[in-house]
Amino acid sequence: MRFGILGPLRVGGGEATVTAGRDRIVLAMLLLRAGRLVPVEELVDAVWEERPPATARAQLQTCVSRLRRRFAELGLPPEVIVTDPVGYGVRTAPDDLDVEVFARGVETARVAVEAGRLDDARTEYRAALALWRGPALGGIPSRSIRRRAQALDEQRLTALEECVDVELRLGRGAELIDELAESVDQHPLRERLRGQLMLALSSVGRQADALAVYREGRRFYADELGIEPGAELQKLHQRVLAGDLVLAGRSSSPIHPVRSLPRAIGDFTGRQQTLARLVKEVEGGARIQLIDGMAGSGKTTLAVHVATALADDYPDAQLYIDLHGHSERTPLTPAAAVATLLRQLGLPAERVPTNQDDRLALWRTELAGRRALLVLDNAATADQVTPLLPTGSHCLVLITSRRRLVGVDEGRPSSLPVFDPDEAVELLGHVVGVERVAAEPEAAGEVVRRCGHLPLAIRLAGARLAHRPRWRIADLAERLTSRPDPLAEFEAGDRSVGRAFALSYAQVSPSAQRAFRLLGLHPGVRFDNSVAAVLAELPLPDAQDLLDELVDANLVEEAEPGRYRLHDLVREYARTLVSEPGREVERRDGIERLLDHHLHVATAIARRTELSSLHSLIVVAEPLRPDLVALVAEQGQAWLDDNLPVWTALVRLAETEAFLRYCWQLARACWYAQFEGGRLDELIETHTIGLRAAEALGDDRAVATMLNYLASAHYRLGNFPESIRVMERSLEIFRGLGLRSGFRNSLGNLGSSYAANFEFRRAQECFDEARAVATRMRDKEALTNELNNLSMTLLLWGRYDEALRVARRHLSIAREVSDPRRIANAFGHLGMIRHRMGDVGPASRLLRVALRVKRQMGNRFGEGEALNEIGMMEREAGRPEQAADLHRAALVAMTEAGDRVAQCGSRNLLARAILDQGDVTSALDLHRRVLADATGLGSRNEQGRALEGIARCLLPTDPAAARAHLTRALSLFRQIESPEQHEVARLLAELG
Repeated sequence: MRFGILGPLRVGGGEATVTAGRDRIVLAMLLLRAGRLVPVEELVDAVWEERPPATARAQLQTCVSRLRRRFAELGLPPEVIVTDPVGYGVRTAPDDLDVEVFARGVETARVAVEAGRLDDARTEYRAALALWRGPALGGIPSRSIRRRAQALDEQRLTALEECVDVELRLGRGAELIDELAESVDQHPLRERLRGQLMLALSSVGRQADALAVYREGRRFYADELGIEPGAELQKLHQRVLAGDLVLAGRSSSPIHPVRSLPRAIGDFTGRQQTLARLVKEVEGGARIQLIDGMAGSGKTTLAVHVATALADDYPDAQLYIDLHGHSERTPLTPAAAVATLLRQLGLPAERVPTNQDDRLALWRTELAGRRALLVLDNAATADQVTPLLPTGSHCLVLITSRRRLVGVDEGRPSSLPVFDPDEAVELLGHVVGVERVAAEPEAAGEVVRRCGHLPLAIRLAGARLAHRPRWRIADLAERLTSRPDPLAEFEAGDRSVGRAFALSYAQVSPSAQRAFRLLGLHPGVRFDNSVAAVLAELPLPDAQDLLDELVDANLVEEAEPGRYRLHDLVREYARTLVSEPGREVERRDGIERLLDHHLHVATAIARRTELSSLHSLIVVAEPLRPDLVALVAEQGQAWLDDNLPVWTALVRLAETEAFLRYCWQLARACWYAQFEGGRLDELIETHTIGLRAAEALGDDRAVATMLNYLASAHYRLGNFPESIRVMERSLEIFRGLGLRSGFRNSLGNLGSSYAANFEFRRAQECFDEARAVATRMRDKEALTNELNNLSMTLLLWGRYDEALRVARRHLSIAREVSDPRRIANAFGHLGMIRHRMGDVGPASRLLRVALRVKRQMGNRFGEGEALNEIGMMEREAGRPEQAADLHRAALVAMTEAGDRVAQCGSRNLLARAILDQGDVTSALDLHRRVLADATGLGSRNEQGRALEGIARCLLPTDPAAARAHLTRALSLFRQIESPEQHEVARLLAELG
């Protein structure tokens, strides 16, 4: 092709182009109307738009002359450009111009679609779309060019949508997902593309993602256009919700008398993505599929559905056999299994050899000439199934087992997890009736959760409901919650979840059985091999061997390398075993080892991460397993991230089992991680439980410690009066005990609570006394804490000169103790103070250093604080867009830190930046939301800022309302002695 306009302008068949701006516009106009004359007036309008010069025609002739010279340089004949009194044109051959080749390709594809030749249509569409190199005529700003180029871009999108329709009909949805997701991001208002992405996701079983795509689009249409999605997209959404778009599998009509597959259940639910993947792998040549999973996970059901979907490809024989690898019967030997399979093939009993080798040889001979499908269900070991494998490449073998059969050559493994919540509820609806589930959605969700989303458990629980029409789903949910043995609810006839687990349990070694029972004591979802070693009282390598054995038996899942989990019902089974009569000592000792391990690892990490002096930590006894504590503690924050979700359950376990010392010490050991991680509700619960334990022990120091750290959560949540009340109680206990370190720490924390409540004088008194205690103790680390808090208090109070002196002293001592976190705090506060004093350059440098260190340390609150201050500086410098981005990032950080008052502050600042961008309505809405939130929190400072912001929004249109809001803001600021009162007073004075 000589010319390209489907992307940046190209001339001469390669990457060459025309560089002069006017020449590019002229050539683009001619190519857009190739084969026709373009009037001079249109060319002039395209080049100069509303202000053409008097010499426009002459200059146009010059452009055409330059184009002819450029064409000659590129080897193009001079007659390509046609001159006429009316205008100019470009003469092209059929394959000279990419847009004409594109149009022909699309038309050919459409004809193929009409004729039902979908593969041909797809080939033509993709060839046509491959001609595009980017937006049509990209880089040419002329309005005339852009208008016509946009029409070409629209043609490309239409062709893409038509091509995707064809590919979806061909079952290629999985290949389209990435391309469609990118297209939807680029064209979010294009409903057809959005619908196609939903279809592609649904085709591989990702209904939840498809629904998320719809919700995102609906929000976008509402925000951008103020409308609901179109009728077609809404209808598609309903189809996804109803599950109409899942992969149904292929035709299962038998074409050969040998048809021994079990009936595929009619209410097959979930596993659609796995089903689609397995079918695709088989079609790609993977002839041995290994499906493993725990008891009741639906292995057999999936294998039968895969077999049914592929049955037409294997018309000569479709065979099934239960090998009884995990049942109350003795597992079948290969010889016995082959005898059964040969009889399924129609061989009379007398033709089946008695010798095993002869029998296996006959089996391979019988399959040699057949296209056969073989389901080997419930296999025990690789040795059991390997002799049964056909030798030819025209047979498919699907093997299921509770173990991972790593010894099967060429086997493609697939491990089945449990259902996701939506799949689980859908299955329950199939069993008990969709109407019953729809009438009690919350109870249905609770039932499937109690079933651990395990398909067998859901079917058995649903069977109880199906045969009891007078029961509500809530009745069953209550039974599953209140029964001491919930596994008893999962029985129907000879099928039982507990029996299935017992069979797996019986097949592992006694050491693995003991480890399995003890793992049931762990209250969380995930654990590592060190937990197994602690519970089983074994060296780490030996514990790892037992875990591997339990994983192979599908009693334990390896969720990711080195991280393990027990399915909810498996854990219930393990707890039942460890709670049996005669195992009381085993159980209690195991719990103590578990609590001791977590306490000492968390304490070791806290000693390295907390800003507080080491003596403020709990002094604990020697760990039971110092070797494992030292090893695991090296993981640091990564270990905390893994274990924080289980910490509340560990503290509860300690209380329930009367390990009261562990109870409050566990709470204290993980305080810093919970506080900095924004897990404030968990912090309150663990420390409230710890407080009860300390009071029951009569340990005043423990009581004061729990109160001190419990107050920190109320502080971060913005409940400053409660924080002050709790902290004052802690302070009095430490004072009475004469413990200077605890007293100084509580005194400083009380000062911070007073400062946050804008009781600045009381705060300063606390900090001054705390500084004196720290000085007498010669504790420089503690002194930096008090200087840090005092500098921030003085900053909020508006006493910037004093704040600057204190912050500089803070920085000096922080450098002496060489703690980068303390140095970062000092830099941040110095930057904030210098900003308020008008020293913008130094302030910016200090804040950016502080921001970098706080990010490295994972201090989300400190990061948000710095981002907000930098954002204020950007807005004041006339860059509200950059300011808004910074405040949004700060809001995310403050939300993750869990600081509700700071979230209000970030939103107030964001609204100010939005207002400076000219979006008064959005700014007003955001300030009003903050006013409601801050009022609920009792934060007078953020209420005042919101009122001031609302007033600024109303000033141009409603001065009276603005004055009323400013008056309220001024009253609040004066109550708390905020320096912001002066700006509000100035605004009121200007209003007169």
